[in-house]
Amino acid sequence: QVQLVESGGGSVQAGGSLRLSCAASGTIFSIDDMGWYRQAPGKQREVVATIASGGSTDYADTVKGRFTISRDNAKNTVYLEMNSLKPEDTAVYYCNAKVRDSRNWRRRDYWGQGAQVTVSS
Repeated sequence: QVQLVESGGGSVQAGGSLRLSCAASGTIFSIDDMGWYRQAPGKQREVVATIASGGSTDYADTVKGRFTISRDNAKNTVYLEMNSLKPEDTAVYYCNAKVRDSRNWRRRDYWGQGAQVTVSS
């Protein structure tokens, strides 16, 4: 079993900052890409940022220059630092990890439970 547990999030005024964390645990052999996705009410889930095991990153155009994704491979944890937040950033944020399970060597996607981020104007 592999679990992803998110922490952080909350409510902030426009221009403020928040930090999300997501720790993976369980029968982990290795973790490839990790990332953050978000889903606003009435909208589809969209990618926010991803980070490869080697550290290369990719961002949605809407968050470039404001959000920073990072990871600590020793802790199997991914972070999302969010600055200059806008009301349109309001959504439930989900972390994702592509994990190779040590029980069967299978690689599959795992998701966190979601964290609400609310930005007021």
